[in-house]
Amino acid sequence: MDRNLALEMVRVTEASALAAARWMGKGDPVSADQAAVDAMHLTLNSQSIDGRIALGMGESGAVPKLYTGEEIGAGGPNHIELAIDPLECTKSVAYGRSNAMAVVAMAPPGEFFSPPSQYMEKLAVGPQAAGVIDLSLSIEENLSRIAKAKGYAIADLTVVILDRERHADMIARIRKLGARIHLIPDGDVAAAIAAATPGTGIDVLVGTGGSSEGVLAAAALRCIGGEIQTRLAPSDRQETDELRRTGYGNLSRVYRAADLVRGDNVMFVATGVTDGDLLNGVNYRADGATTHSLVLRSKTKTKRFIVTEHYFEDNPLY
Repeated sequence: MDRNLALEMVRVTEASALAAARWMGKGDPVSADQAAVDAMHLTLNSQSIDGRIALGMGESGAVPKLYTGEEIGAGGPNHIELAIDPLECTKSVAYGRSNAMAVVAMAPPGEFFSPPSQYMEKLAVGPQAAGVIDLSLSIEENLSRIAKAKGYAIADLTVVILDRERHADMIARIRKLGARIHLIPDGDVAAAIAAATPGTGIDVLVGTGGSSEGVLAAAALRCIGGEIQTRLAPSDRQETDELRRTGYGNLSRVYRAADLVRGDNVMFVATGVTDGDLLNGVNYRADGATTHSLVLRSKTKTKRFIVTEHYFEDNPLY
């Protein structure tokens, strides 16, 4: 992939974001998600790529579009694999909450980690703290290391974590340590990237979330020099047995960014659907809409924020 395909893929994530944002606050997550899927599928198939979805919306037969293994694109010299999420944070759109995005990550064939869809423990930081974190250590030790690496007092660190009952003990321990906490209802992909982006006010992401979101976050962090460490966290015996059956039975293994997305030619693009820690959401006007996107490329270490003015009469132009 010599061309920066991510710049071309902005059109894909913009289309998904524009379609999904029509459903913001309407209480219908299914329709919001379907709108994003339809828009992404349509625009991906218009791209000059020979693509395959390595991490999609589900297995073939379980979902009709954007399934794992689907061949996609209009054909061309660029043979790539994609990890996609047409609408990260579906409920955030439905209920008017933050951090919803449309996301596409790209890499050469065979580079994406693809375990069964389950939960992962995650710990993500930016370049300043890369190399000092260790998921096998306690949260107290990790926050102490991160603060030292950044030249902060622990009380000045801001830790972002999903607002879930499963995190109650960790939240209590972080509060006891004295660090600041930013609870989010959804959106740990955006939060992981925000932890590695200056000016967001976020220093570290911790907690348990989806495995596909962990891979997408790793793709972004491969591009900007941050670090993420993850560990598979099955929620019951059936999920544990499934991991063992598929060759992922070592539950103590820590997967780093380079394990989740291998190689050095990774690209990542996201467009905001609702306002969040990383991106602004879609802003509709009488004659169109404005979108805010992030484009990353590991090969050149470039980070671009793109604001696009769209003009249309009745419907978003895909």
